[in-house]
Amino acid sequence: MDDSCCAFSLICHKLLARDLDKRDKSNVENFIIDGKKGETVSRLPGTVNGEQIVIQNCQDSNIYIFDHIATVSIDDCINCNIFLGPIKSSVFIRDCKQCRVAVVCQQFRTRDCFQVDTFLLCGTQPIIESSSRMKFACFSFNYSQLEQQFKSAGLSIFNNNWSNIHDFTPVPDEDVNFSYIPPESTLADFIPLPEGSEFESLQLSSDPNTSLVPQTWGRRRKQSDESCLVVFFNDGSCVERAVRFLHSLKTKNSKCILVQSKEILMEPDDSRRVFETESYVTAVQGGPVIGLELNCDGCVALCQAAVVELMAGTTGLVFVSQSPQAAEKQVEAFYNFADMQMGI
Repeated sequence: MDDSCCAFSLICHKLLARDLDKRDKSNVENFIIDGKKGETVSRLPGTVNGEQIVIQNCQDSNIYIFDHIATVSIDDCINCNIFLGPIKSSVFIRDCKQCRVAVVCQQFRTRDCFQVDTFLLCGTQPIIESSSRMKFACFSFNYSQLEQQFKSAGLSIFNNNWSNIHDFTPVPDEDVNFSYIPPESTLADFIPLPEGSEFESLQLSSDPNTSLVPQTWGRRRKQSDESCLVVFFNDGSCVERAVRFLHSLKTKNSKCILVQSKEILMEPDDSRRVFETESYVTAVQGGPVIGLELNCDGCVALCQAAVVELMAGTTGLVFVSQSPQAAEKQVEAFYNFADMQMGI
């Protein structure tokens, strides 16, 4: 184990211990899920409310946290299904095997894990260490309070690095320690939706078409040689427009995939480097921009037509690649900048 991992683990334990000590002792059990065997445990919206959660020593159990959380540690769990609402900071999974996890977080890390399938949204680069047969997919889910919980946790639905896995301990000349879950799979194929009257008001849905988080293709092999960069500039409505744009594309061409997305701040000089024009210098100063890479045959023409239709009668500004050749360079420039800004 390297020194950085030891330090990370020690800090997590100290922070958890400190904050748990501050709580009313009668309420500690609400935040520690320990030793469950063949049980179903849930926390509904408002019951965690940005506190920390500890899950440990559980087996053959279903655990659902439908609330926003500060940090989460999961230790020594076997054959469990675990759903975690938006986590403001980190989730650390250790010494777990044959589990299915759905999680939204800023930081994701595993150590000494085996065969953990994860549906993930991660704001930074996910890290695995001394772990094998790990599988990943894009987080795909929705419920009535999820959007507000994203805001409470300070996370963006467009900043998702689920497929950009960093393996601290790769094994030379052997298969990689992680792979991707087939794109046609849904979260409900791995983690059963909870049943009971207490969940009815949440309007739980694992349908990718209703997912709050846009479904990104990630680092899987692209289906076409043609991509397009579309950037929505912030005027107070850019998130809504970007979501509507993606839905519109799906209805026009179901084979068009969203490869990756980012919501980032840009300075005027950044705009000049990425777009190679002065046209967007003022626009980038309005707040975070949303960049989308789309991919399919005829992608540029498809995106241009969809943007014209979407923006008819509005005053908002959107950048769209002018040609497949230009798009290749623009996609690289935008996402290289985005990764550097986000430290990926």
